[in-house]
Amino acid sequence: MPDDVIAAMDAEHRNYFYGDVHVRGKYPGYMKRYFREHGIQIQFAPEDEEILKNTVDFVSFSYYMSVCATSDPEKQKKGLGNLLGGVPNPTLKASDWGWQIDPKGLRYVLNMFYDRYQKPLFIVENGLGAVDVLVEDENGNKTVEDDYRIQYLKDHLIQVGEAIQDGVEIMGYTSWGCIDVVSASTAELKKRYGYIYVDRNDDGTGTMERYKKKSFYWYQKVIESNGEVLYSEEDINLSE
Repeated sequence: MPDDVIAAMDAEHRNYFYGDVHVRGKYPGYMKRYFREHGIQIQFAPEDEEILKNTVDFVSFSYYMSVCATSDPEKQKKGLGNLLGGVPNPTLKASDWGWQIDPKGLRYVLNMFYDRYQKPLFIVENGLGAVDVLVEDENGNKTVEDDYRIQYLKDHLIQVGEAIQDGVEIMGYTSWGCIDVVSASTAELKKRYGYIYVDRNDDGTGTMERYKKKSFYWYQKVIESNGEVLYSEEDINLSE
């Protein structure tokens, strides 16, 4: 539907407004129209335009999921992963919290950002929030068998590699996160992202002991091999 295409364009404008200002050093025309139509007046001091010209050297961003747009307000759904509204993509799986898993979307957005800005890109957050279960391995050590997290990260890192092959200049990648912390989006400890399990629960119970998850050893191998193990058909030795 043409109206849905325009809705997607408007959603992208809202998402990329700040990046456009930081990279280009001026307010884009689409936001000037938005301000005008919503009665918003931006007061500029004489030196503000010169300050805006101090643009960034690279663009950093977080990527967890993708969202579809619709022009039909009755279909808009806020909550779960669609924090700003949108509709679910029926072809994608989702996390325990409804955040849709879209590795190829990362390749798409890397290409889109680079085409738009022609600046080096830095992925500063990418990860899977999930309910992790602490178990004992065959040696009696406590761990989390988080193959789902390994699969998520592997699929996304492979798409980063595809974007590099596309010619995108990527200066770095950091996953979220190295250790379990309180989720900023839901204020929960049970929504875990880390490679290291923290024995702490939402009700305040727990010993605060730390345990390395299966993904800890996997990601260690990824770093040691500079990503080569992502393309290996052999199983990675995940033991210490």
